[in-house]
Amino acid sequence: NALVAIAEHGSFSAAADALATVQSNISTHVKKLERELGTVLVDRATGELTEAGELVVNRARRVVSELDALTSDVTALSHEVVGTVRLGAIGTAARWIVPLLLDEVPGRHPMLHLVFVEATGLGLDAQLALGQVDVAVMALPASGSEVRTIPLFREELGLVVPRGHPLDTGEPVDPAILPELPLMLPLPGSSFRDELDAVARAAGVALRPRAEMDSLRLIATLTFEGCGFSILPAGALPSFLEDSWVLLPVRGLQPRVVGVAQRRRGLPGAPVRAVLDILTEVVTDEDRTPHGVYPLAGSRHMSQSSGPPAGAVTSPVTAKP
Repeated sequence: NALVAIAEHGSFSAAADALATVQSNISTHVKKLERELGTVLVDRATGELTEAGELVVNRARRVVSELDALTSDVTALSHEVVGTVRLGAIGTAARWIVPLLLDEVPGRHPMLHLVFVEATGLGLDAQLALGQVDVAVMALPASGSEVRTIPLFREELGLVVPRGHPLDTGEPVDPAILPELPLMLPLPGSSFRDELDAVARAAGVALRPRAEMDSLRLIATLTFEGCGFSILPAGALPSFLEDSWVLLPVRGLQPRVVGVAQRRRGLPGAPVRAVLDILTEVVTDEDRTPHGVYPLAGSRHMSQSSGPPAGAVTSPVTAKP
């Protein structure tokens, strides 16, 4: 814990504050660990971890996560789910999933603490592997080899324009006209951008973005501020903006699949299973999901595949079909 705290907070003194102890205790624990391993873990001149220190911290995070899960599982035998769940999510999914979880989790599990982390798919892959998040909601397929995934929902993708725009005709948009629009696009090399470029190439054109960004959530925000147009997943369009904006299908652009990812190694503890249970429930309730988001059958069995139930003793997108 001492070494992980140094990595996360940047110094011995900050680590001591985070762990509610004194700096001398942190130094003692680190020195003892260095003696046992026979190597320096923290560069005292810079306060940064050495290469060996980084390796130890990466494994220590996984160990701490497993210990937390063990403690939570034992506590859950009394039907009380206690602990912390760090849930990562891509921004366009977090926009509507996080409020639903905040509506449900505290009432059912008042001793369960939620930490939400917004990141790109690549960032979530890395954080899962390092044990920095327990579970992640992300577009599939995941790129990391250390994660296992289960599909949650299928989500329409489309061109977002103001209602009444000349393209708002009720017909799919011809991708050949996309270079004529002031598009804000994801960075080249991202899976979403690769898909958009492929659709454009099939139409015999190349996309010419007004700007490129690494966050779909930022692209969505700037779109609704009137800075340009964009191609977004359906979940990025809030219901309170549907009177002003519309998501138009683009010919050749297929829906994406969003799923939940967990570390391949290790079993989720009771807190994680509790959150997965509720996550499954809210994303399979079509009355609570955004227009253009459709639950997949596999998500209904997600929590069962992750372990026993927590607490147990053992077209334009304007309306839902």
